[in-house]
Amino acid sequence: AEDANLEVAVMATGFTWETQNRDSDIAACQNVWREAERMLADPGVYLVVLDELTYMLKFGYLDFATLEQALAKRPAEQTVIVTGRNAHRDLLAMADTVTEMQEIRHAFNDGLQARRGIDY
Repeated sequence: AEDANLEVAVMATGFTWETQNRDSDIAACQNVWREAERMLADPGVYLVVLDELTYMLKFGYLDFATLEQALAKRPAEQTVIVTGRNAHRDLLAMADTVTEMQEIRHAFNDGLQARRGIDY
């Protein structure tokens, strides 16, 4: 079901840690980042989730200074959630809240395949 209050921008490249085409992944990241920047600048958007963004920084697909500037200029009442492992230390320093999640049990280990909308 569509939700008029929810907007999703997806990199949609099948990105993996062992990329087959770095230039293509960088271009896809830049395209979806433009959408994220628009949302981060919009005072009508109260929540932005930058899912797995830490990898885009780690692999150099997105420059940290670009992210830092967008976060600094966002509307005062906007909440931003960034997910992913091994966050850039300066991103951790900027954050109001940092949570490290630890797997206790995961259904995948019992044969349940990843589910769209839940695991990816």
